[in-house]
Amino acid sequence: MSGLVPPRLRDDCFAMPQGVAWVPVDEAQARLRAALHPVTGREEVALDAAAGRVLAEAVAARRANPPAANSAVDGYGFAHGATGAGVQRLPLVEGRAAAGQPFAGAVPPGHAVRILTGAILPPGVDTVVLEEDTASDGRHVVFDGPIRPRANTRAAGEDIAAGAPALPAGHLLRAPDLALLAAVGIGRVAVHRRLRVAILSTGDEIEPDPAAPAPAHRIYDANRPMLRALVAGWGHAVVDLGHVRDDAAAIAAALDRGAAMADAILTSGGASAGDEDHVSALLRARGALAAWRIAMKPGRPLALATWSGAAVFGLPGNPVAAMVCAAIFARPALSLLAGAGWHEAQGFTVPAAFAKNKKAGRREYLRARLDARGRAEVFASEGSGRIGGLAWATGLVELPDAAARIEPGDGVRFVPYAALGIG
Repeated sequence: MSGLVPPRLRDDCFAMPQGVAWVPVDEAQARLRAALHPVTGREEVALDAAAGRVLAEAVAARRANPPAANSAVDGYGFAHGATGAGVQRLPLVEGRAAAGQPFAGAVPPGHAVRILTGAILPPGVDTVVLEEDTASDGRHVVFDGPIRPRANTRAAGEDIAAGAPALPAGHLLRAPDLALLAAVGIGRVAVHRRLRVAILSTGDEIEPDPAAPAPAHRIYDANRPMLRALVAGWGHAVVDLGHVRDDAAAIAAALDRGAAMADAILTSGGASAGDEDHVSALLRARGALAAWRIAMKPGRPLALATWSGAAVFGLPGNPVAAMVCAAIFARPALSLLAGAGWHEAQGFTVPAAFAKNKKAGRREYLRARLDARGRAEVFASEGSGRIGGLAWATGLVELPDAAARIEPGDGVRFVPYAALGIG
């Protein structure tokens, strides 16, 4: 491989037009998608190490699958042209054709050969009759005709031809993709280097060790383990920057470490505009901060910036808002940076098991799960401090930007956690 590394992000890539106030979710996603580009280099890996990696270039089949015409069933093979209607009686040649054990020689016209599933069709055979539709004494086989030409056979390359495209560039390799690549003779693939994503939590109120005693004015760090798990589940390499107190110099040093070690940084806390919001102040001073006020709930201004070429996503400190913002914005953005393109979360419409009067102006995401009847029930409280609702839920109900009155039985969009890459 060349070892060339794509350019890092420009300092102005997150810039918003002057005068923009609240940005709708769809517009914010579109702006992110337009501003970002892959930032990872390439490497070559063996197929058994390729799961979860992103193809850096399209892959073509090295050979056809199947490589030769073969039998789809256990039965008897013959040339169709030598058969007709009514009872057919064909003498059997000695030997058989089995998977991995091809028949030696050709089958004469008007003769048949014992053939097993997966066996290559020997010369003189283009049709196979199913064993259950025959009778045989070991010397002859009889069956009722006519038999459809090429019945119970698989053509060479009917799955994929030699040289045909197998998988496109940017494809995230899954178990079935590895099966396809192996079947067409691909043992190594060119992939993007894993995106490195640094995780940093900030705040004097945070106790980073959940096993340590903590007074009531301090809270345990829920965001860092959550974000580490999310990033790892999205297939990226996690760089844990730990926790930093509300000290501008310490936060700047942590961001410097993150930019040196990673391609993107997720911070939680300090992204608003208060006296102790050092993250946003630092990003504004040194990172070309674009504080996007996204018209969504839960969520606060999403701090987007670059720090020494690394993309920084300043997430809210509230764990519920942090997870929703990460799932809706950071996940597809990181996917694009990793070379896999922008991935839209797939949802589906289900009946509501709740009632709600929604005001206009903001997209809303409710913690939800499906009941035994396939209806979406939502967590009892919409309070964004209720972390228990994240664990209770199996997905999010997404309510539109416009005003809406939801009654039980009305259709609502349910986005499963799995569609958001949340394991």
